[in-house]
Amino acid sequence: MSTSRPTGVWLIGARGSVATTVVAGCAAMSAGLHPPTGMLTETALFADCGLPGLSSLVFGGHDTLDCPLPKRAEELVAGGVLPPGLPAAVAAELTAADDEIAPGGPLPDDDRDEQTLIEAFAADIRDFTTRRAPAGTVVVNVASTEPAPDGAALPPSSLYAAAALRAGCPYVNFTPSTGLHHPSLAAASADSGLPYAGRDGKTGQTLLRSVLGPMFAQRALAVRAWSGTNLLGGGDGAALADPAAAAAKNAGKKRVLADTLGTTVQGEVHIDDVPALGDWKTAWDHIAFDGFLGTRMILQTIWQGCDSSLAAPLVLDLARLTLRAREAGLSGPLTDLGFYFKDPVGDGPSALGDQHTALGRLATRLRAGEAR
Repeated sequence: MSTSRPTGVWLIGARGSVATTVVAGCAAMSAGLHPPTGMLTETALFADCGLPGLSSLVFGGHDTLDCPLPKRAEELVAGGVLPPGLPAAVAAELTAADDEIAPGGPLPDDDRDEQTLIEAFAADIRDFTTRRAPAGTVVVNVASTEPAPDGAALPPSSLYAAAALRAGCPYVNFTPSTGLHHPSLAAASADSGLPYAGRDGKTGQTLLRSVLGPMFAQRALAVRAWSGTNLLGGGDGAALADPAAAAAKNAGKKRVLADTLGTTVQGEVHIDDVPALGDWKTAWDHIAFDGFLGTRMILQTIWQGCDSSLAAPLVLDLARLTLRAREAGLSGPLTDLGFYFKDPVGDGPSALGDQHTALGRLATRLRAGEAR
């Protein structure tokens, strides 16, 4: 049975497309306006696991943008992401979440040092939890991808991750950004006693790769090359126009292939920013493989989808599962949540079927209330 005490979801990048879709979607499902399509936590797999109820979730977060969530939701309606009329139907919930968004950082003129920033962010999270979320809060990073760090300085994603630990909150990194992966946070992560998960949500092209890669390996078909192209707009498209950010994103895509095929194959993934596409993306893969007697063959796939609509149900799943994991006494990397990520923490399988089996094992543990 789901718990009903108010439970917090603190979103980093709280005024972005994914966060807005998460808040609006949760409100719509709680009101019975739309079914929970895409949410595994609303299926029989997680029945009687004691997950927080959707209607119990309250939202806040950090962002450097100042566009209010109701206005952002209307923009998403115009872009075909949210259904017409939904922002008006859930206006109260959008406004309540927007009222809980604190200024993020560091901004270009911000002269605070790392520890001051971490403490300021942690104070915001603690205050939100005390006032709004007596059952606890999970911090989820859904901000735009940042380049890999150069040097010892903590990038913004790691400042927020450190703040989550300091505030005593489990943490989920839904982006390819560094977050808790920064070497200087390893000891704090291990000593915190908190569960964490990540990184980089698996929503489209890599989801398909994690299915097709094992298929080729299991059928003993020799893949010679695997190339891909991504066309996308919106904030992600703009962020990934930076070659360093794109490299961070592509690392997980390549890793899935190497792990599932058992070898490294030729081919690259190219990411092109097409602002006119808005929140929509097209991913194309070209797979060259050899069959019996060396017969050369080709498989091509096209994935066209709405990034925020693909991501939002996963974010809600992860928030609920991570909060329940903490309640059950789990700590450290939640390896069994690898099903949701391109680059999962811990040592787990890369094939989607194997990851789904691991997710089922986690459901069994949560149902029994077992920590280990």
